[in-house]
Parts: sequence; C-alpha cells; structure tokens
Amino acid sequence: MFGIQHIQFDSMTYVLHFKNGTIKKEGRGLSFFYFAPNSSIVAIPMGSNDLPFIFSESTNDYQTVTIQGQISYKISNPKTLADVLDFTVDGNRLYKKNDIEKLNQRIINEAQTATSSFIHGIKLKDSIRSAKSIEGKILEGLKSSEAIGMLGIEILGANILAIQASPEMARALETETREKLQQEADQAVYERRNFAVEQERKIKESELNTEIAVEEKQKQIAEKQMETKIQNADNERKLREMKVEADISIENQRKLLIEQKTKNERAEAETQGYVIETTLKPYKDIDWKTLTALNNNPDPKFNISLAFRQLAENADKIGNLNISPELLDSILNNKADSRK
Repeated sequence: MFGIQHIQFDSMTYVLHFKNGTIKKEGRGLSFFYFAPNSSIVAIPMGSNDLPFIFSESTNDYQTVTIQGQISYKISNPKTLADVLDFTVDGNRLYKKNDIEKLNQRIINEAQTATSSFIHGIKLKDSIRSAKSIEGKILEGLKSSEAIGMLGIEILGANILAIQASPEMARALETETREKLQQEADQAVYERRNFAVEQERKIKESELNTEIAVEEKQKQIAEKQMETKIQNADNERKLREMKVEADISIENQRKLLIEQKTKNERAEAETQGYVIETTLKPYKDIDWKTLTALNNNPDPKFNISLAFRQLAENADKIGNLNISPELLDSILNNKADSRK
C-alpha cells in the first residue's frame, strides 16, 4: 500500500538495503519493510558454489584436448562483489540481471587462462595424464588473480574430472595403446619363453654339473680306495717281510741253538768218551778171561756158557764131547723161564 512492501531473506543471503543511494540496512537473513520508489535491495548468496566448466586447449603437438572439471568457491566479501556486479532483486526476490552467470564466466575465464600456458607447453599424451598438475595450476592462477581478488570471492578448490582428446585422436591413441599393449604382451610372452628356456638351460647345466661332481667324487672315492688297497698291500707285504725276517731270525737262532746244542752234545760225548776211555784204559790190555773172572758172576748159566766157549775155542783139541740132553734141556728151560 502506497509503495510500502515487506521482504524477507534466509540466513545464507547477505542483504544490502539502499535508500536514495545510501545503505540503510545490511546483514544476513534480514526481514524488513521498505519504500519501493526510493529503495534498492541487493541480495548476495553466501553459501559455497560448485562451478562446472569445460573448455578446449591446444597442446604442444597441435592437438586439441577438452578439459572438464569444477571449481568450488564462496563469496567472502559481499560488499566488494556488490560494487562490481549487480545482484539487485525485485519485491519477489528475483534478480533483475543475471550477473551470477557473469561471475561464473569470469572465474572460468581465469581458470582457462591459468591452464592454457601449461597445456601449450606439453604434448597430448602428457596433457591427458596431467590432471593433478592442471588442478594445481588452476588453484594457483585463481588465488593469485587480481580480477578474482576484486570480486570478493574465495576459491575453495578445483577438480579436474576428465581430460579428453578429439574422437579421431582418441581412437588413434587407443589403437596405438592397443598395439603397444599387444607388443608388450608379445614381449612378455617372449620373455617368459626366454626365461623358461634359460631356466631349462640352467637346470640342465646344474644337472650336468651335479653329474660331473658325482663322477669327480666317484673318481676320488676310487682313487682313495686304490690308495687304501695299495696301502693295505704294502702293509701286508711289510708284514710278510717282517714275518719272513722273524722266521729267518728264529731259524738262525734255532740253527745257532742246534749248532750250540750239537757242539755241547759233541763236547759232552767227547767228555764221556774220554771218561770211558780213561776208565777202560787200564782194562784194555787185560785178557777177557781175567775180566770175566773179575766180574765174579755167580750165575751158573753164565759159567756154563763160558765153558762152552772155551770148548769151542779148543774144539780142535777135543776128540769127542758128549753133552746130555738133560743138560741142554735144563739150560733151555732156565733160559725160557728167565724170559718169562
């Protein structure tokens, strides 16, 4: 009524109430009456905003890449932003101009400016793999930009969602990558086969070395056994030589013993002979008859035998001699009895 209206804002909106060109009220979440003919209301959103962007740049090898991402920011100084851009609203809280789009475009332009010099200095393949580097360049460029500083906003972060080449180049890269991967796969297969062959060779070499070592060990064992046999044979020979030498020594000792024993027996026999000879020497020249008489044998048979001997010696002088059978029988019977 009569141009007086009421307006209300939420807490995330910073409000500037201009009356006749002078700020009458300002703050967040205001609710007030105003006289429309001489009032102007500026409403600036204070929440953080996610600004998506997409732009194209050329690489060092004259290839086009498309960079897609988003920038997060918030308005930190609404009065500064209100001096640069128009955020005036009507009685229905609708913006009279679309300067929020202008703000977003300025941010995107600054982000593209910060990125272009970096993209121009690298090749296509490097640019596709440079998401983190591009994020850093965007943040650095926006935070150091004087134009952004004049807008009274704060950059919260930047994210690169995709970096893509043109469809034709993407297919070429896919083909190249596919071929490279196939080559790498073939190389891997070759290396595996080569590795298997090398391992097989090493195994065979190891087996041959083992056989050689076994043969060498068997040779050493055979040589050792031969040395042992030779040593044993030499020891047996030495033992036989020692035994023969011992037998020879024993035989020599025995020979000496026999010689000594023979010598002793000879000496003993000579001594006994000498003794007998010396003993019998006085009887050597004595007649046997005298010796027989000296023997004084009382056996009548002995005397009868002596008598027969004398008769035999003087047989030429005896003409006739009669011996009775009884005498002979008694002599023979006595001799048989003596034998029993």
